[in-house]
Amino acid sequence: MVSASNPRCAAASSVRSPDPPLAILVKGWPRLSETFIARELVALETRGLRFLLVSLRHPTDPARHPEHEQLQAQVLYLPEYLYQEPIRVLRALLRALLLPGFMRALFAWLVDLRSDVSANRGRRFGQALVLATELPSSVRHLHAHFLHTPASVARYAALLKGARYSVSAHAKDIWTTPLAEKRRKLREACFTVTCTRANLEHLRALAPEAEIALCYHGVDARTFAPPLAGRPPRDGRDATDPVRILSVARALPKKGLDTLLAALARLPPDLAWRFDHVGTGPLLGELRARAERLGLNSRITWHGAQPRTRVLELLHAADLFCLPARIAEDGDRDGLPNALLEAMATALPVVATPISAIPEAVAHEKNGILVPPEDAGALAKAIERLSTDPSLRARLGAEARRSILARFADEDGFDRLARRLFRAARVETAVPLAPPCASPSTPP
Repeated sequence: MVSASNPRCAAASSVRSPDPPLAILVKGWPRLSETFIARELVALETRGLRFLLVSLRHPTDPARHPEHEQLQAQVLYLPEYLYQEPIRVLRALLRALLLPGFMRALFAWLVDLRSDVSANRGRRFGQALVLATELPSSVRHLHAHFLHTPASVARYAALLKGARYSVSAHAKDIWTTPLAEKRRKLREACFTVTCTRANLEHLRALAPEAEIALCYHGVDARTFAPPLAGRPPRDGRDATDPVRILSVARALPKKGLDTLLAALARLPPDLAWRFDHVGTGPLLGELRARAERLGLNSRITWHGAQPRTRVLELLHAADLFCLPARIAEDGDRDGLPNALLEAMATALPVVATPISAIPEAVAHEKNGILVPPEDAGALAKAIERLSTDPSLRARLGAEARRSILARFADEDGFDRLARRLFRAARVETAVPLAPPCASPSTPP
C-alpha cells in the first residue's frame, strides 16, 4: 500500500482509505482550469469508488476549488522530470526489469518513439516505470484523463503490470495526438469515454472495433444558477453602469481571445461596456499588450486564475459571455468548454463560434448566438446587439438555462462513468453495470 507518510504521496484529507482497486491518472493536481475533473473525482468517491489519484505534475496554482479539499483519495506524484529524482527512477527501472510485462511495455514504447523521438516520450516511459513499481498491489485497473501523455503513462504501466487501462478523452489530447498512436490506444484500452458527440464520431471512425462511449461532463446546475435578484436591464447607454462582458478561458490560440479584443475595439465609441477575463495561459502577456495597443485596457480587468466561488460571482455580475473559439494551427480545438456550459446554466446569454462540439449546446438565436470563427466584425455586431437589447439577453439566457438543465445535468454522466469503472476494477456494486471489458491486447 502506498503510504501517506511517503513524501511523494499526499492525502487530500486526514481520512485514510482502504487499499484501492483503481488508479486514476491526471496531468496535475490540483488545477484550477480542470474543475470538471475535480468534480468528477469527488462524485466517484460519493458513489463508493475507492482509488489512488496519480498526478504527472506538481501543483502550481495559488488557489484551490472546494472539491480539491473534499477529495479523500491519496495522491501519488510521479517525477515531473526524470532528472529531478534520478535515484527513484533508477530504482524503478531495476524493479521493472523483473516484471513479466517489461518487454511488452518496452516494445510498445519503442513503436511510439519511432514516430515521436522526444524527451517527452522518454519522460512518459520513466514515469510509467515509477508508477508500475510503486502502485499498491490492490490496483487492478488504471484510468487516464486525456488521451495524450496521461494515457501513454497508463498504457505503459498497464503493460508492465499486466493490468488494464481506460481513458477519458477530451479536446487537445484528441486533436494533437498522432492518428496511429490514437488507434493503438483506443484498441488496447478497456474502454474510452469522451465528452462530445463530435469527439465520439471522430474516435469511432478511427477504431470501429473499440468500446467508445459518449459521457458529457455536465454542469452542476444547482451551483451555477442565475443570480437571485436577476440581472439589471443595462443597455450600454449609462457610462456609470456599463454592460459587463465576460470570458473565462485560458490564454491559448484555440480560445480566440485575440479576435475578441479586435471585436471590442470595433464597438461603437458611445457604447458603455467593460470586459472581465478569467484565466491564465502562455498568451496572457501578449493579449494584455495587444489590448494596450488597441486602447482598451482602461475597460478591461484581467483577473487571472480564480476559484469557482469567484467565477460564479463574475458570472452573476455579467450581462453576456463570449468565447470565440477557433481551430489552432496545430489542430488543437475546444471540445465543449465547461465554462460555456456554466455560463449558460446561470442564464447568461452567450456568443460563441460553431467549432467542434459547441453547436451541441448552443443553438443559434435560440439559446445563444453563433458567429464565424476569426470574424471580428461579426463578433462585434453580436456583442453590440446583445449589449443594447436586455430583453433579447433575458430570452436567450432563460432558454440557455432550460436547455442545460434538460441535456447537461452532471449526475447522469457521473453515474455512467462510475458503472464502467466499478466493472473495470472488478468491484461489486448494486447498480446496473456497463458491459465487461476485454483483456489488454498484445503489442502491435
